Amino acid sequence: MSTGKKVLLGIVPMIAIALIGFVALVLMQPEEFHVSRSTTINAAPEAVFPHVNNFHNWNAWSPWAELDPNAEYSFPGPDAGEDAEFHWDGNDDVGAGFMKIHESIPHEKVRYELTFIRPYEDTCEVEFRLEPEGEGTKVTWEMNGENDNFMAKMMCLLMDPEGMVGKDFEKGLAKLKQVAEQNAADATDETTADGDRQEEA
Repeated sequence: MSTGKKVLLGIVPMIAIALIGFVALVLMQPEEFHVSRSTTINAAPEAVFPHVNNFHNWNAWSPWAELDPNAEYSFPGPDAGEDAEFHWDGNDDVGAGFMKIHESIPHEKVRYELTFIRPYEDTCEVEFRLEPEGEGTKVTWEMNGENDNFMAKMMCLLMDPEGMVGKDFEKGLAKLKQVAEQNAADATDETTADGDRQEEA
């Protein structure tokens, strides 16, 4: 037997073992995944709520908006609240998909379904919860999904939703805090200015 054939016969079992090990590792992935991040915003819940309840406001703080300035967006349905939709189609960094709000409780919660179309297909349940905390608002951004087939489990193994999505949530919440606090401060300044003008009149 030639040296080449001996090497090949030695490599084939190693590849087979590696493949079996990889398949086993994929199958060991959990059936579900959960990602949750929180921050406290120095603004009242009613001041924060419009930033998450109206998809038209998302690009001001979304962690993905800056990844593709040329992405295309559309907003079927109502401007905000239940049944509002946000569709996007962009480069490889942002892919394509859409979101639809299924539950909107003023100043308390926004729950929406997130559907990815590209680069892979998947659907997740996501929600924002707003809770008064002192003079501010604790905002929790949470995603839940299912790894209900081999491909979904493989994507979970390779992409790690907790690590990747968690970092995006942290970045988005930090920007949301900045935007909401600035808008709340601007609103306070405007109210004060209006009061001063009325006194002068």
